[in-house]
Amino acid sequence: MRASPDPEDPILFLDSGLGGFSVLEPTRKLLPHAPIIYAADFEGIPYGEKSEIEVATRVCALLGMLAERFCPRLAVIACNTASTIALSHVRGVLNLPVVGTVPAIKPAAENSRSRVIGVLGTAATIRQPYVDRLVTEFAADCAVLRHAAPELVAAAEAKLRGGFVDPAIIKAALGGLMGQVGAENLDTVVLACTHFPLLIDELATATPHVRFIDGSAGIARRIVALTTGQPWPDVPQGGMFLYTHSDHYPPPQNAVLAGFGFTARATL
Repeated sequence: MRASPDPEDPILFLDSGLGGFSVLEPTRKLLPHAPIIYAADFEGIPYGEKSEIEVATRVCALLGMLAERFCPRLAVIACNTASTIALSHVRGVLNLPVVGTVPAIKPAAENSRSRVIGVLGTAATIRQPYVDRLVTEFAADCAVLRHAAPELVAAAEAKLRGGFVDPAIIKAALGGLMGQVGAENLDTVVLACTHFPLLIDELATATPHVRFIDGSAGIARRIVALTTGQPWPDVPQGGMFLYTHSDHYPPPQNAVLAGFGFTARATL
């Protein structure tokens, strides 16, 4: 990163797929003039089913390459799994600010009246010591129920490609959480995967008595704080959507990308 960013220096987002759009959207609302580079690692999806060393190696390599190529002013790991595993590694190798996306356990505990909260994420995220530390620090007086719902990643990806979200998939994912001992008092659920807020309408319809919380708004505010006083272009900017190739996860249509502010796309 340059000592003093140029107006055209972008904010770089990385996710395994399209889940990072849930972080990108509130960031764009606060920083509409910010140039954006978004990288979707379709070849590596799902991160949540990979080993820690696979995720850390892949994320560090991709962000290192992207930082060298695009000289971003700031990088955002827009993925809970990658953040809980690789955030410290990435900060150790990149010479620029790096913002992670971690489960919103603190605000969930602050908002829960029943003191029973749920954490819905990928298998890799919910088993991380990082999550254990968040629970100990911010939700020690809560019963915290965890459930891995990788099927919601595929459902969110399909939704943004115009596909149908099967209510049975939503019901099954929530059932794994709501069926646990003590869940009858659960009133707040942390969406600990950036893909999951893309399904908020479906989740809320299935469980209207539960409040769902994610960290996207807080991440956007953190990005604003870290770039305060920096120059931006004079007019709102489009973004570039980059992706690694996958036979199972083709990029979404240009109309979908345009809805999120992207004016160009290319393979990595």
